[in-house]
Amino acid sequence: MAMARATLPFLVLVSVALLIATYNTITIVSNHRATTSSHYFDTIISTSFRSGSLVRRPAITENKKKRLFHVAVTATSEPYNRWQCRIMYYWYKKLKDQAGSEMGGFTRVLHTGKPDQLMDEIPTFVVDPLPPGTDKGYIVLNRPWAFVQWLQKTDVEEDYIFMAEPDHLIMKPIPNLATQENPAAFPFFYITPKEYEAVIRKFYPDDKGPVTNIDPIGNAPVIIQKSHLKKIAPTWHNVSLRMKEDAEADKAFGWVLEMYGYAIASALHGVQHILRKDFMIQPPWDTETGDKFIIHYTYGCDYTLQGVLTYGKIGEWRFDKRAYTNGAPPKNLPLPPRGVPESVVTLVKMVNEATSNIPNWTEGE
Repeated sequence: MAMARATLPFLVLVSVALLIATYNTITIVSNHRATTSSHYFDTIISTSFRSGSLVRRPAITENKKKRLFHVAVTATSEPYNRWQCRIMYYWYKKLKDQAGSEMGGFTRVLHTGKPDQLMDEIPTFVVDPLPPGTDKGYIVLNRPWAFVQWLQKTDVEEDYIFMAEPDHLIMKPIPNLATQENPAAFPFFYITPKEYEAVIRKFYPDDKGPVTNIDPIGNAPVIIQKSHLKKIAPTWHNVSLRMKEDAEADKAFGWVLEMYGYAIASALHGVQHILRKDFMIQPPWDTETGDKFIIHYTYGCDYTLQGVLTYGKIGEWRFDKRAYTNGAPPKNLPLPPRGVPESVVTLVKMVNEATSNIPNWTEGE
């Protein structure tokens, strides 16, 4: 009986000791897992840049210094370019300072050689166009030359540059998707260097390595360290000019020749990109916005009133930027009929919001 009374306090003491030991063990394991997980995602960033899948990035903490990038858009002063730039700039301004954004300054690089009427509305730097006849009617050939001049003549504050296009709509705050070593870019299904190896070898010799070193990208959207772009831009310019002069290359690459020019120039400098499928969507082929950052409205969106896609045939309902080549679209475009994908609905709503809020928006200008 006395032994039983002595055993009870002893058991209580043992139980308390076990609880303390268990708590300490769990804490150690949890901390170890957190450290290992953080190291694991850091490793993915540095080693998985060639993957076509989403690349995980560690969350930006409040104590981590932002890695700002400068947004740069090349443009002409034609009405078609002007209204797209105004809409693009509206969404940049709206999202620039929101949580998660690492967007810094903005420059419209105007390659006309003279100012236009948007100088007071959008931060603009004027550069010279190519000499007359050089682009052979392919105006996009001015893009690399515009970047060469801009980078030579300005002192961009940010360490990174985001090369964008007028028909990019920013849907949500964009973090810096690049690393110090590797830029971030969107992979285009129609940029296929291996398919054109015989042509590409004229500009990317055998001693540079396999053509698979050339990323399936264009120059936009790309987030890249400024020092990398300063090296790549002159090569991009020269390679693009040479390709345009080469009849075989010009025929093979057509309207995407300048995109191949950037991809080849990057590979010549040993720069490879993190391929980010989540960088942007392209309606009507991409039907959901999901967690993507940009809408690229390069394709026409044509539908019946029942919401059926009629691509290649003008639809009963449509949104196509080319319908507004001579001037800006009106405010309050009609929304798509029921059944049209969410990506297209979002596109039209974003255009309507911008045109309703941009001062002095006038149809046809």
